[in-house]
Amino acid sequence: MSKHVFKRAGFLAAAVGVTGLLSAGIASAHVTANVYGPQVSKGGYGSIFFRVPNEEKDAGTVKVEVTIKPEYAFGTVRTKPIPGWTAEVVKSKLPSPVTTASGTQITEAVTKVSWTAQPGTKIAAGSTEFQEFQISAGAFPATLDTVEFPATQTYENGKVVEWNQPTPATGEEPEHPAPSVKLAEKSEDGHGGTDAKAEESHAAASSSDNTARWLGGAGLVVGALGLGVGAGATLRARRATAAASAKNGNTEGTE
Repeated sequence: MSKHVFKRAGFLAAAVGVTGLLSAGIASAHVTANVYGPQVSKGGYGSIFFRVPNEEKDAGTVKVEVTIKPEYAFGTVRTKPIPGWTAEVVKSKLPSPVTTASGTQITEAVTKVSWTAQPGTKIAAGSTEFQEFQISAGAFPATLDTVEFPATQTYENGKVVEWNQPTPATGEEPEHPAPSVKLAEKSEDGHGGTDAKAEESHAAASSSDNTARWLGGAGLVVGALGLGVGAGATLRARRATAAASAKNGNTEGTE
């Protein structure tokens, strides 16, 4: 294959890589709500991962607060522990009882979840880091196609950013969109995406990533050992040659 073809292939790969990075940067420039694995179903339970990037160049994120609308009537919300962050789940009395898909009347529901950074912890300044905050919640509304979770992001310099703008019917994204999740239709067995499935999918992705990193590190170690063995063999060969030459020289001198 000619050098020209190699150059073209290298340029194409670089262009694709840059495009991917730019797209990822644009897509992750705001707080989002994500589901890993099957969609959460209407009237079901599931896990939501709030991905929070840092947009301030000179200040880190030290608090994230998610508002849950009272009409969603989430009777249960659990948070996954994150080292360096303190989570708080706030329940409030509802103005009027809400009847869930199972017929249960909810008079008190979770209306807010917050994560506060402990001293020495933050989402670092700049746009190269993000943190995910996970909740396991339900039951989700049985009559809505999408649920929104307005969020507030607080920086260490006191700046507060509200991610609370609904996306209009046109689909055009506002400047500070509220994190949202689309709900799947309720299945015949009454279940959709479950906590276990979501967490299993997320764990599998993490495991795959860790395995790839381990294999990459192992490859570097094996490569280094190979270089060491090769260098050692070369050195031994040179020593053997030098010894043989010296011996031959001595033999010739005695004749």
